[in-house]
Amino acid sequence: MKKITVYEKPTCTTCRKVVKEMEMLGIDFEKINYYIEPFSKTKLKSLLKKMKMKPAEIMRTKEKIYKELGIKNKKYSDKELINLMVEHPDLVQRPIIEMGDKAILARPPEKIKELFK
Repeated sequence: MKKITVYEKPTCTTCRKVVKEMEMLGIDFEKINYYIEPFSKTKLKSLLKKMKMKPAEIMRTKEKIYKELGIKNKKYSDKELINLMVEHPDLVQRPIIEMGDKAILARPPEKIKELFK
């Protein structure tokens, strides 16, 4: 079985549900708190590619920092959005689960099943 990594914030309710679900399914995985071990630009780009998503699609638009930076009203490039997400982890939707060449944004937690199709 491929190594599975869950990028999470331990205080996040959805992250906790996903971790609990995976433990109940007997899935072996590694947890990474991306507030302690921040994403590198390369890692974030890699995860986006595996999820087939654009940076704007995984942004937490209700976060204070999103509003403070005025992201909604500015035309940032994908590269600029990635830089902002690396600098401000609160902007990244979570949890992200990576398995081999696949990755998903596990919101809602039921999306875990998509990894094992």
